[in-house]
Amino acid sequence: MEEFQFYTLSLTILALFYAWCFIRSVKSGGRETSPPSPPTLPVIGNLHQLGRLAHRSLWDLSRKHGPLMLLHFGQKPALVVSSAKVAKEVLKTHDLTFADKIAMSDAKKIFYDLSDIFNLPYGDTWRKLRSIVVHELLSSSRVMSFSSIRDEEIALFIENIQECCSFDSSTPVNLTNMFAALSNDLISRAAFGKKHGEEEHGKKFLEVLEESVGLLGNLSVAEFIPWLAWIDRLNGRHAALDRIAEKMDEILDAIIEDHLRSSYTSNKENFMDILLGIYKGDTPGVSIDLISLKSVILDIFAAGTETTATTLVWLMTELLRQSRVMKKLQDEVRGIMKGKHHISDDELQKMHYLKAVIKETLRLHPAVTIFIHVAREYVNLMGYEIAPETLAVVNVWALGRDPACWDEPEKFVPERFLNSSLNFKGFDFELIPFGAGRRICPGIGFAAISLEHTVANLMLRFDWALPDGAKGEDLDITERPGITIRKKNPLLVVATVNPSA
Repeated sequence: MEEFQFYTLSLTILALFYAWCFIRSVKSGGRETSPPSPPTLPVIGNLHQLGRLAHRSLWDLSRKHGPLMLLHFGQKPALVVSSAKVAKEVLKTHDLTFADKIAMSDAKKIFYDLSDIFNLPYGDTWRKLRSIVVHELLSSSRVMSFSSIRDEEIALFIENIQECCSFDSSTPVNLTNMFAALSNDLISRAAFGKKHGEEEHGKKFLEVLEESVGLLGNLSVAEFIPWLAWIDRLNGRHAALDRIAEKMDEILDAIIEDHLRSSYTSNKENFMDILLGIYKGDTPGVSIDLISLKSVILDIFAAGTETTATTLVWLMTELLRQSRVMKKLQDEVRGIMKGKHHISDDELQKMHYLKAVIKETLRLHPAVTIFIHVAREYVNLMGYEIAPETLAVVNVWALGRDPACWDEPEKFVPERFLNSSLNFKGFDFELIPFGAGRRICPGIGFAAISLEHTVANLMLRFDWALPDGAKGEDLDITERPGITIRKKNPLLVVATVNPSA
């Protein structure tokens, strides 16, 4: 009898579930007013279909349901964009409609209630902050003015590797850690006139950044189902976020206080001087409060360090896996330099294969794999009526692997970019690792030239191999989830000094 009741109850629940699915399909699918969508579950929608690496899960779903697909994250509708054609509609044709970014409650804790330029809603405040950052730090002329800083920091970086080689040529170098330190030093000196990574608060910042990247990259179900927030309190997520936010705030206070009481920044005014001048009211017609000041500093530190370091690790990983590409790149760099040590911007411009290698890395391994925008108003997108507050999830990782745009998309083939006008500046939507439209990353120029200088010097000065005679094809390329998608395990390599460099 008990067994009969159990099966009756199970069949009843199953019948109610299928009835619910049928009613939803009739309401939403019968009139074809919404994009194609996989079946959803009550309450959670499609959240159960997102794996730890969301970009891969979404790519798999899009191959079944199309390049514009409707999912539900809890009760929140989300358009998943997986082709260049649709991405162009969202980020160019309807750029203003989708100019807002998603407001994640977890990020609010760390990014000062989303008052930074990467998260602020589109409007006057966002335009003001972005203008300050672009004009005073990231404009083309400013980026070029940092050439001496780049030269000095990369020279120190090369010296550190050489010291490791001279001490024991078989000892592996941890490039993952070294790239993170280099990226932080570059942005720190360019923006603030000083390497904060050498001080205690700078070291703490890198530790807290590492923790926050991993935590924010793990999706919380409570983000889309608010009444489940008790789970995050129970498992310690809320406490961890509060702890990170408190540490980050203390570090930023120390950095600001350090600059306010010091005058070590050399004769040339840097970005921090300009920011503090605006904060203190020294610049007529422009103002910034303390929270906005901290938010901008956090954006510059975090974005400038994390994305560049992540890209460098993936680039070197691919070169070690593809000895043919490594050799061809070394030959180009060494052939152009002809025994000289200092790589100038003019010589970089001649290194076409280097630029192709960087583009190919950004295609296969964009540091940020997904951009999430939010519709600000009703819009007709490719024949579908889209309501305000609908998410637009642009899968940048999928765009770079779309077989409709790329031949053999899974292979690392830099030659595809030789004699090609494709670039990553936001106009070719099959390659948008920095985004596109109004919300394109303002640091694209700084990142590009930093990547070029670093990689060119690595190819000029050293030969590279894996420890213990391991083969390139054996190199682990497992991804680790996070705000940026890093290589899961540190990149350990053996460097041998090039005697002709």
